Amino acid sequence: MTAPLAAVLDPFTPFAVPFLLRPLLLLLALAVAAGTVGMLVHLRRLEFSADGLTHAVFPGLAIGAALGGAAGLLPGALGAALVAAVVLALLSRRGQPRDTAVAIVLTTFFSVGIVLVSLSEGVGSVSDFFFGRLLTITWADLWVGVALVAVGVGLVVATARPQLFAAFDPAGARRAGLPVLGLETLGTVAVALVVVAASASVGTLLALAVVIVPAAAARALTRSLRAAAVVAVAFGAVTGWLGLWAVVQLAEAGVDAAPGATVALAMIAGYLVALAAGALRGRVRGRAAVAA
Repeated sequence: MTAPLAAVLDPFTPFAVPFLLRPLLLLLALAVAAGTVGMLVHLRRLEFSADGLTHAVFPGLAIGAALGGAAGLLPGALGAALVAAVVLALLSRRGQPRDTAVAIVLTTFFSVGIVLVSLSEGVGSVSDFFFGRLLTITWADLWVGVALVAVGVGLVVATARPQLFAAFDPAGARRAGLPVLGLETLGTVAVALVVVAASASVGTLLALAVVIVPAAAARALTRSLRAAAVVAVAFGAVTGWLGLWAVVQLAEAGVDAAPGATVALAMIAGYLVALAAGALRGRVRGRAAVAA
């Protein structure tokens, strides 16, 4: 193997430099969130809610940019996401169908954000947050992102049993005296925290892939919840690393690919492979059952 080819195929050396190591560490933290918070989203069918939260951070970004410039983006996004999470849970509790509540929150917050952006001069920095700044995150950005993920994961892990009960039997959970509204709010807040953490890397428009795709891929491969959580973490870690590695290799070839979008596409590609593998396994089991 020639030296240039060995350098291209080397999966580790590129990440020795800090500007690649930092995003890799954040993507690994998000992989842990994919196996916990992402599994909750999948089990409780909150994909549309997660999508609504990614759009609901818009006014927070505008306010943060107007008040604090680039330094105000993350606090603004976090504040808007938490407010949206609480409003979403309350609207659902008041009898609004979940999809209707999400649509109301998404439309309201996104419209407010557009008005605020039109009145401010922080559009440039806001667009950076929307489309991601994976290769330019600082150590401070990394630790803040990891802290947000840790809190979100902690909320889900601490309430795992009642969350699963409420996911599979909401009526039974209410009859058992569980605080279903509180659980819904905690779950939505956990999703909001991870969405904001992902926004610092892949951007708000692609954060949904980080939250949803690994869990969906895991469920295509296994029906065991414990196994699915482990597979989702591994899937998020491997596809995140592969996506970032692909960015490096494309850059070496002179192609300036968007890092966040490349990572998201790596996850989608992995999901398609998982679907194919799951379908193949189902056929093999079906033939084995017929033969028996």
